[in-house]
Amino acid sequence: LKERLRRVLADPNKMVRRTVALLALAASATAFTTSRSALPAPARAPVAAAAPEMKFRVCDLTGKRRNAKAMTVTFSHTRNHKVQQVNLQDRRLWWPEGDKYVKMRLSTRALKTIAKYGLNTAAKKYDVDLEQFAR
Repeated sequence: LKERLRRVLADPNKMVRRTVALLALAASATAFTTSRSALPAPARAPVAAAAPEMKFRVCDLTGKRRNAKAMTVTFSHTRNHKVQQVNLQDRRLWWPEGDKYVKMRLSTRALKTIAKYGLNTAAKKYDVDLEQFAR
């Protein structure tokens, strides 16, 4: 291999011929391919207006949020942070005073409060306007 390289480098005509042959080969290969700008643009589906917002996990009635300061305690008593989420349920409740349904994300604790006092009394207790949840 070293000997062959020495011979090619010693004869400049051979090296020039090989370089020209390689360049010609590369030029002929690119002559048969089309550039990206010459291709027609692919048809695209219409873009939706906007992605739906992700709602923060908060109870619409009580305002309960997650507990970010919770800990898991292992057998060796190593304490690791964990997040306790609120048990939220999507509910459609009948609101007799407004004579319509209200759709709310409620914690199970809020559902028990509504079961005990009624929707209107619970909303007054937590100072919530049910009209904004009406459907």
